[in-house]
Amino acid sequence: MTQAGVYGQRFGQRLHLKHAPALVARSLRSAELAVTEVRNDEPTPRLSGSLPAEDAYLVSLKLRDYPDCECWERGSCVTKADVRAGATYLYDLKRDPRYVIDKPFHSLFFYLPRSALDDIGRQPGAPRIGELSYEPGVGHDDEVIRQIGASLQQGLRRPDETNQIFVDHMMLALTAHVVQTYGGLTPVAEPSRGGLAPWQVKRACDRLESDLAGKVALQQIAADLDLSVSHFSRAFRISTGLPPHQWLLRQRVKAAKQLMTVRDLPLSEIAMSAGFANQSHFTRVFSSMVGVSPGAWRREAQGES
Repeated sequence: MTQAGVYGQRFGQRLHLKHAPALVARSLRSAELAVTEVRNDEPTPRLSGSLPAEDAYLVSLKLRDYPDCECWERGSCVTKADVRAGATYLYDLKRDPRYVIDKPFHSLFFYLPRSALDDIGRQPGAPRIGELSYEPGVGHDDEVIRQIGASLQQGLRRPDETNQIFVDHMMLALTAHVVQTYGGLTPVAEPSRGGLAPWQVKRACDRLESDLAGKVALQQIAADLDLSVSHFSRAFRISTGLPPHQWLLRQRVKAAKQLMTVRDLPLSEIAMSAGFANQSHFTRVFSSMVGVSPGAWRREAQGES
């Protein structure tokens, strides 16, 4: 399937990179959302490549200072500004944003198409989202995007260990934040602030447990209950005390504990059976949640029997 959006390697090529890791999610109506990490410590000075024009935005979290950045739009230089690590910058893909690459850089770029922004804005009584408010070269001190970026950066480094539900949750949260902060959308209160009905909790939990690897998309579970993703995520947390991706991690650990009561199963096999990417991933998550390594837990459990 041909990639349509400006993310991953398609975006990396415009910055003259051979490798540009990305994580992809989908909005409520299957629009692609993505985050791409780009880094070059020894770039060859040149202008970045032209990006395909489309009704979409790039929201960039800068991870490294970039002094005297020369920004271009529609084929001309529009500003020069010092870019600071930790700041957020917006780019309109209808304007062909480019910049002069003449210093080392490191950034995260979030790809947000118009259809995804409109999905978030589809609330009773809410107007259609217009253009996002920004000026070329002007950064924003945005703590929310820094926090989401830090969480997704871990997933970019270990994509095999990152479940799709977590990526969906983070990207949809970022999109909602961008729409409200830079698009002027005032959140409309949901008609109900309560949790899920008992049958909804059971169906959602059964769906999550049926795929411990976490490949099922959050929007699929929400759609099965005829709920928006944001409403489902909030109601699920009220009902269970955890967001869906954290609840799923706990179920993986629970399944692993059950499997570890079987003496002759190696930890590597238990890790795969319980939905972890590998034994290393299993050990990190289990140790973080339980407080001891899987091997130590199993030795203690067997000593008690």
